[in-house]
Amino acid sequence: MGRVIAPNSEVELSTEGTVVHLKRYGFIRVFKIVAPDGDIEYWATNDLKMSPLKRLQWAEWGWTIEEYHRGLKQCCGVEKAQVRSSRAQRNHIGLAIRAFLRLEMYWFNTGISWYESKRRVIREAVRSYLSAPWVTLSPTA
Repeated sequence: MGRVIAPNSEVELSTEGTVVHLKRYGFIRVFKIVAPDGDIEYWATNDLKMSPLKRLQWAEWGWTIEEYHRGLKQCCGVEKAQVRSSRAQRNHIGLAIRAFLRLEMYWFNTGISWYESKRRVIREAVRSYLSAPWVTLSPTA
């Protein structure tokens, strides 16, 4: 069925997937992915019947999840909650996700990216404040 991998062994892995035995786990299928620039990545699964096409589909879903996390962090500041209580953290995360969904729907409807949408909100807030500042720093005497 597969080859047993011993420590420091060299096993020829293919892009079609090679079934190998992982010590203390069992049999897995390992795919070798070679990028056009020569970088090599390995992708492993316990689905021994997985085809290269199915692996590619799962990798694309994984990349979509990575994009979601990046947008949630960079555009909505989900990791920047400066609170200690678990309720406040949950509230912050929930509102960050809600804000991200608004940005995503706006992008879907208008074609304007998350980043540009965020910049527009900030620009308008700064413009509004500068037209009628309500907080000023007074010099101390």
